[in-house]
Amino acid sequence: MTACTIRPAGPRDVAALCALARETWRAHYPAIIGEAQTEYMLAQRYRPEIVEAELDREDIRWVVAHDGERMVGFASFHVQDAGELKIDKLYVHPAHQRRGIGGALVERACEVARSIGASNVILAVNKRNANAIAAYRKHGFDIREAVVKDIGEGFVMDDYIMAKKV
Repeated sequence: MTACTIRPAGPRDVAALCALARETWRAHYPAIIGEAQTEYMLAQRYRPEIVEAELDREDIRWVVAHDGERMVGFASFHVQDAGELKIDKLYVHPAHQRRGIGGALVERACEVARSIGASNVILAVNKRNANAIAAYRKHGFDIREAVVKDIGEGFVMDDYIMAKKV
């Protein structure tokens, strides 16, 4: 496992976080959802003003993972209905995957869930994202249901909802 530092994200992290998201998504998602949907979703989720607005919210927590000086991953999570914590975003740079960083980010979400009395951590993952599904299974998540969500412009998210008891 790579030694990494995980800490709360702040305003000074926004540019690097958005750059990491673009690099990670463009390396991975076009093969799964196509370039057009990849760019659409990046614009919806990772413009600096969107991330900054989420950092200002009390109900959303962002964390970043660093390997030395370099940001290599990030996650955001929030409380869902029924006392569940949802991991909304969790990404690790492709060159730093399979080194325990994603697992450390999952564990941070589980720690937060336990601290607020949530019984489960949930997340959505694209049904065709086999590597992520396998990684989440390795960390104790099981598929709860399949969902298709219209996100506009003719695009859908075709996901599994995965859950883990904490």
